[in-house]
Amino acid sequence: MRVVVIGAGVIGAAVAAGLTRRGAQVTVLEARAPGSGTTSTSVAWVNANNKTPQPYFELNQAAVWAHHQLPGDWFHPTGNLECAVTDEHKKLLEARVARLIGMGYAVERVTARRALALEPDLVPPPPGTEYVYFPTEAYVQPLRLLGRLLGEARDGGATLECGAPVTGIESSASGVKVTVADGRTFAGDTVVTCTGRWTEEVAGLAGATVPMLDPAVSGTVTNGILVTTTPVPARLSRVLTTAALNLRPDGGGRILLQSLPLDRLADPSAPVPEAVLTEIMALLPGVLRATEGASVERAVVGQRAMPGDGLTVAGFADAERRVYTVATHSGVTLAPLLMEEVAGEVFGEESALLAAFRPTRFADGTAGPAPVPARRPGQQ
Repeated sequence: MRVVVIGAGVIGAAVAAGLTRRGAQVTVLEARAPGSGTTSTSVAWVNANNKTPQPYFELNQAAVWAHHQLPGDWFHPTGNLECAVTDEHKKLLEARVARLIGMGYAVERVTARRALALEPDLVPPPPGTEYVYFPTEAYVQPLRLLGRLLGEARDGGATLECGAPVTGIESSASGVKVTVADGRTFAGDTVVTCTGRWTEEVAGLAGATVPMLDPAVSGTVTNGILVTTTPVPARLSRVLTTAALNLRPDGGGRILLQSLPLDRLADPSAPVPEAVLTEIMALLPGVLRATEGASVERAVVGQRAMPGDGLTVAGFADAERRVYTVATHSGVTLAPLLMEEVAGEVFGEESALLAAFRPTRFADGTAGPAPVPARRPGQQ
């Protein structure tokens, strides 16, 4: 089978690797450079912590375990420690913990002493703070994961064409033809679009309807400020989530920071304002010791790939089963699972996990309206 995969982010690379495992001849077309979209601006927190409804939770839960089956030095299965100080955060956390326990998710309520044993440089919050530890959660270095997946695809015979934006997709009963900007064409039996926030445009070339939320107008649903610090001598081993600040290690003593309350100031068309960076950096010493004097090494506005109803899209978009479309938030979490599930579907094996996420829901009117989610403290 010949398959053209459009997009070389973490999802496209995973799908390409899964297809080569099954013996497909794969060509990957990338408009810019691998990982230059959402993959390179991701918190890369692997979790199913606040994923609803139930089918979406089950998909992400299976994906967490898929990461544990694909270990490597990019994968850090050290869990997530969440600290709740305010009454509002405690109430939300308690409700979420009860729901997750009921669904079999690994959750541990821990004492302040246990929290400090997990993270010795955690600044002790005031008495009455509640701590919850999610031991199966993890974080990854996303470009290293991308390299692992893309490397497997190449080792399996896949070819990668960069600087090849797709301008046309023609499908018929006999196959597909994909045209790129310089006029070259690539033929295959199937095309799989994995183009993140560009999905609506690219899938539309094949006549598919897959609405995506626009980062230019969707605010905190799609945009988030990510700050990487200079190296600091602080001990931090895992994802740490609080109402004001989320943080995780980012290699070489650096720390990746995200302040959800400040995401309202994220503008994908402009650099992060200095005043916002100052405010984010001022939060850090209040959460983690040995970070005084840290400065900003990198600051970006991450733009999430978010389908119109907030849920994953995965499935054939045409009756001839020539055009398969994948689009999802939580791409880093889902990539190792989609590697197998999408490849299986391209080869005719229906996935029970993906049954609720078909792109045809937009065309037939069964998709719900675009979400306006209430983002909890700690939610990426």
